[in-house]
Amino acid sequence: MSDPERFSFLQRISTLIRWAMGFSFIILVSVPYVFVVLLLLPWRGLRIRSGNLYGKLVGPAVTRVTGTRARIRNRALLSGQKPAIYVTNHSSELDPFIAMWLCPLGGCGIAKKEIARVPFFGWAYKLSGHLLIDRSDRDKAIASMKEIAGLVRQYDLSIWIWPEGTRSRDGRLQPLKKGFVHLALATGLPIVPIVMHDAHKRWPGRSLRMYPGQLDIDVLPAVDTSGWSAQSMEEHMAEIHGIFAEALSPHQKPDADAEPARKRSLG
Repeated sequence: MSDPERFSFLQRISTLIRWAMGFSFIILVSVPYVFVVLLLLPWRGLRIRSGNLYGKLVGPAVTRVTGTRARIRNRALLSGQKPAIYVTNHSSELDPFIAMWLCPLGGCGIAKKEIARVPFFGWAYKLSGHLLIDRSDRDKAIASMKEIAGLVRQYDLSIWIWPEGTRSRDGRLQPLKKGFVHLALATGLPIVPIVMHDAHKRWPGRSLRMYPGQLDIDVLPAVDTSGWSAQSMEEHMAEIHGIFAEALSPHQKPDADAEPARKRSLG
């Protein structure tokens, strides 16, 4: 990634053009989509699946507009392992667009409630019936997870979730939160890890700057959760964390200084 202090004038102009193109495309697709999804308000299952189709347009278009060339390895595993809980590392503003692009039909996203305030994109997301979670309120977050488990069973859904909770500032894998384990225990669905390599170098989290280049994405084999139990929750979290840590490059592996604290928390 280019040095942030040396983001040139031409790079700034290029980024502004990319922003304008991307947002214009989102508006172009979102306006008719909102009208369509309003007609589907009584049928949440249909709205969720219509949201998948919306994502198949917006996700790859925005990714390409940023100048990102995505190379997806083992993509066939996505459809071959559904329904499932898809989990991925989280470090880039690109992450939701990649998720919309790759999430199989019948997959439901989980996003922070704040996304509903984003013009056009957030409105479309909320109306689609995909899940919004209030992470600032623990009781509401737990209630949301229970609602998600019910929806999975009712509509035969998959789930796409970022188990770190928040974006990593430096691209390194962070400790995982328990939500995805609760979902696996409640639904019995397998866990499918999806590893994003250097997405933070293409479009860093909490930044408006874009750096064109290649993005490698690995879809890994499913992890069977049928034998998981609430009593061994920390071990399950450590297992999935270890799968990500092993797959990532050294500069994205967990911070060595943070590992002792993480291990103490697991103990």
